[in-house]
Amino acid sequence: MQRTSLADTQCPIARSLDRVGEWWSMLILRDALTGLTRFDQFEKSLGIAPNMLTRRLSALVDAGLLERRRYSERPPRDEYVLTERGRDFQPVLWAMVAWGNRHFAPEGESLVLVDRLTGARAEPVLVDRVSGREMTQAEFRGAPGPAAGDRLRRRYTAADPDPGVTP
Repeated sequence: MQRTSLADTQCPIARSLDRVGEWWSMLILRDALTGLTRFDQFEKSLGIAPNMLTRRLSALVDAGLLERRRYSERPPRDEYVLTERGRDFQPVLWAMVAWGNRHFAPEGESLVLVDRLTGARAEPVLVDRVSGREMTQAEFRGAPGPAAGDRLRRRYTAADPDPGVTP
């Protein structure tokens, strides 16, 4: 079954999912953010079939999250290096770590985030860069941006939607 592309929709959530929504893609990015760059490293870490890994790596390169760099001519071998766009995905994965630990780890946390300098436990939160306030559903909501079309504008134009209904 052919998957429908969300790349041309106006919704930034849908556009993002079009690039990284397939779960192998997120796991490849997770591993790349820990320093893996080579096909065999990803294959061993993930236990993924080579044909699937090839497709996922190509899709991440096409989406601009990874850059393919040749490191050997004979035999021809490439490594996959994070781009700025790929590195910018790190906070999304950190948020998923916190969310997964909170909701899907009845046995306890298998991965925690820590401060590189102190080793102290970190708890990720989303903070508005302008006000410095934590972004909660009670105090922030989605609103149409300058490029919003009619459909997106209708979805996000409610005067003050119920917190928890609109992302």
